[in-house]
Amino acid sequence: MPYPHVLLSAAVSLDGYLDDTGPDRLLLSSPADFDRVDEVRASVDAILIGAGTIRADNPRLLVNDPGRRAARVAAGKPEYPLKVTVTATGDLDPDANFWHTGGEKVLYTTETGAERAAALGVAADIVALGADLDWRRLLEHLHDVRGVRRLMVEGGGTVHTQLLQQGLADEVQLVLAPLFVGDPKAPRLFGPGGYQAGRLRLLESRRIEDVVLMRYEPTAPGFAADRHWLRLACELAAECPPSRTAFSVGAVVVAADGTELARGHSREAGDPVVHAEEAALAKIDPADPRLPAATVYTSLEPCTHRSSRPHPCAELILRAGVRRVVTAWREPDTFVAAADGTGMLRDRGVAVVVLGEYEDLAKAPNAHLV
Repeated sequence: MPYPHVLLSAAVSLDGYLDDTGPDRLLLSSPADFDRVDEVRASVDAILIGAGTIRADNPRLLVNDPGRRAARVAAGKPEYPLKVTVTATGDLDPDANFWHTGGEKVLYTTETGAERAAALGVAADIVALGADLDWRRLLEHLHDVRGVRRLMVEGGGTVHTQLLQQGLADEVQLVLAPLFVGDPKAPRLFGPGGYQAGRLRLLESRRIEDVVLMRYEPTAPGFAADRHWLRLACELAAECPPSRTAFSVGAVVVAADGTELARGHSREAGDPVVHAEEAALAKIDPADPRLPAATVYTSLEPCTHRSSRPHPCAELILRAGVRRVVTAWREPDTFVAAADGTGMLRDRGVAVVVLGEYEDLAKAPNAHLV
């Protein structure tokens, strides 16, 4: 299902703490970085914090610069992004600043939490997700019902940890402050548990006064990284030599830890009939132990029939032992009637994810055919 782009934003001490245990909030960012955060807030559709952050910090969570608010309005957006919080219990202070500043608010909670929040008179649209909190349902609701395409998550540590562990964070913006906390009772940004394998990709590092901003994105296949790799596959399709008798397709094979194993595109290296998945898989040793846990990203679903070679791409994927495929576009009847690579692979136990939000990008180099 389509989700918003999820951006995690936090500032930590050199030893990884979000705050100390004193009565006042520990200011980790510099004035210039606070302004950067304000700019990021102005660029998103919604800002989310956990109920624990509301209880601990009583934030207003606003876009403070009037010029940025005016620019949002001029662009047809609300003056302030949607403010979102999440709680399992509904244990909230209805007088907190969060509810009485800025624009619209939405509270995601459980069925029990919804009853309690309604009884407290919390000034928000209350959405019950069921007996338990479900981050995927929450993100789906934000995307489909509230129209959120970019979501900024500002805490706390439990929320950041859960989103990362479930592979739902598209980007991490981490500011490192030049101080130590050293108190084991103080809150940390990330908690223990099982995270996705592999290294994150560094997108940017920047000095802002005396702090350092680092921007990362995950690489290991999963809900968030799938979009990066599928976009790359669609961009590879644009590199194909044009043809009036075959689609232009791009493919990338990625190991479970986020290592790119190979990439390919249709008609690569002067071969007029080679397919994208075929070109990519041919570059990998068939005995590579990473293949069974790898993901094939392809702009068009793998073919099940072809006249140029004996083995269609869906069969090549099965022979390679790959058990997961992510694609953007189901094959139309242009050359093969009722092609269904997705159905064939699923029938053989392969997990196939179709991200329709990239269909137009996949179709672009094939506009002359469809």
